[in-house]
Amino acid sequence: MTTDNVIKFVGGTGSPYTQKMLALMRYRQIPYSVIWGQPADFCAKIGVEPPKPTFMPTFFFEDGGQTSAHCDSTPIIRRLEADFTARSVLPRDPALAFIDYLIEDFGDEWCTKYMFHYRWHFDADAENAASLLPLSMNLHLSPEQYEQYKAYIKDRQVNRLYVVGSNDITAPMIDASYRRFLQAMENHLKAQGFMLGNRPAAGDFGIYGQLTQLITFDPTPRAIAHEISHRTVAWIEHMRDLSGIEPTDSDWVALEDQPDSLRDLLAEIGRVYAPAQIANAKAVMAGEENWTAEIDGAQWTQPTFPYQAKCLKWTNEQYQALDASARGQVDALLSGTGVEAMLSAD
Repeated sequence: MTTDNVIKFVGGTGSPYTQKMLALMRYRQIPYSVIWGQPADFCAKIGVEPPKPTFMPTFFFEDGGQTSAHCDSTPIIRRLEADFTARSVLPRDPALAFIDYLIEDFGDEWCTKYMFHYRWHFDADAENAASLLPLSMNLHLSPEQYEQYKAYIKDRQVNRLYVVGSNDITAPMIDASYRRFLQAMENHLKAQGFMLGNRPAAGDFGIYGQLTQLITFDPTPRAIAHEISHRTVAWIEHMRDLSGIEPTDSDWVALEDQPDSLRDLLAEIGRVYAPAQIANAKAVMAGEENWTAEIDGAQWTQPTFPYQAKCLKWTNEQYQALDASARGQVDALLSGTGVEAMLSAD
């Protein structure tokens, strides 16, 4: 829904994807109006069919006088690029744009495992989240309503840890991956301000959204971040509002000139996300309800997700669309990281 070019969306303060898009809108200086609440409730209020499934944030766009609801952040970013051309978050260089796409996908689909694991695996974090999330939707809940929602959210989410593969067996691996990721971020931020240079790309916002919860909301991952990477903690505060920076095309750094620290970030993608994506896609093809794979020395089992199989398909379509020169640059950067295992040239 747009009013005088103001884009409206509905989300929650404890939603990493809401924070991702909120920061992106600020950076791009796109006029917006955010409503804190449940997207389905707002859809019902204005008589718009909710997306299926419905997640936070849900954006409302008008086409030909008709309002429609959308909640997948990656295509929403591309739509906003078409509607608002200034301060783009998509690099023009195809090779750079592909790496950005890969980083955004990793943030959205693997870093969210860090977030969900830490939020609900540990009692202190689960109590913190269950106490705050109901109030993020409605500050005026009665004491009875508050206790009811708090118990419901905690019970539901703790019992859904299996959905992201979090359990006592995988917990040490998830923790180790998060710590390596933070160290890679620490090293990378010594070299440059953002993932691909000195202006943010979509991948920065994908990672930022998850880290807003890991570093500013949930106690256990916050303490780990302060232990390992003060630069990442500070980066989160910078990313919150980048409306004041004036980006130029020269702020992007070509792949061949990227610091070695970028490869360390990509190596974590290859180490944990690539095998998960490959196993999930195979399970989808076979019609299996669950998949199991060894990831970083741990036996990982979780329900199959058709959406994540689509993510792998879309990543490969982006890769296959590269011309020979751009693909050569990408291949040179990814060689030995493990990411190449999830890519196909045809």
